[in-house]
Amino acid sequence: MKRLAVYCGSTAPEPHFEAAARDTGTALAERGIGIVYGGGKVGMMGALADAALAAGGEVIGVIPDALMELELAHRGLSDLQVVRTMHERKARFTELSDGFLVLPGGTGTMDELWEAMSWAQLGYHANPVGLLNLNGYYADLIAFVQRMEETGFVRAQHRGILRTADTLEALLSRMAEPRTHRPVMQMTRDQL
Repeated sequence: MKRLAVYCGSTAPEPHFEAAARDTGTALAERGIGIVYGGGKVGMMGALADAALAAGGEVIGVIPDALMELELAHRGLSDLQVVRTMHERKARFTELSDGFLVLPGGTGTMDELWEAMSWAQLGYHANPVGLLNLNGYYADLIAFVQRMEETGFVRAQHRGILRTADTLEALLSRMAEPRTHRPVMQMTRDQL
C-alpha cells in the first residue's frame, strides 16, 4: 500500500482520539505510506496531517470548495485538491489510494466507511477497508456488520471486506493480507 485514504473526525472530543490520529499519521509516514484525507486543519484530521508531515510523510488533502470558504483547509499539505462536491471528494479518495483506514469519527466518517465497503462489494475498487476499533469505539458497529452477515444482508462472498483490529499495527497487517471476493458486477443473475 503506497497511499491510504484515512477517514476520521473533524473534531477530537477526547484527548485520546487526537493522540490516536497523531500516532497514525506518524506511523504511516514512518512506513512510507502516504495519506489521502479530507484536507482539514482541525480535530483529528488536522492532528493526523500535522503528525504525518512532521515525520516526513506525504499528505494529500481533498476538500470541497464550500469548506475552503469556511477556512477549514490545511494549507501546509503536500497537495491540496479542491473539488466541488462531497461526491467528487469521495471518488477522488478512491482514485488516489490503495486502501481505506477508518479511525473514530461521526456521521461523515460513517458515510465514507459505508461507501468504501459498498463500492468494494459492487466492484468499483478492490482495495482493503480497515476499521481501527480504538478503545472499543466501534464494537457495536462491528457487531452490527456481523449481524448483517449472519442474516444474509451481506453475502458470504463479501464477508471480510471490512477488516478490523484494536491496534494500528494489527490492522495494517490485516489490510496487507490478500483477500479476494467476487464483486456483484462479476456475478451472474442467479448468483445474486
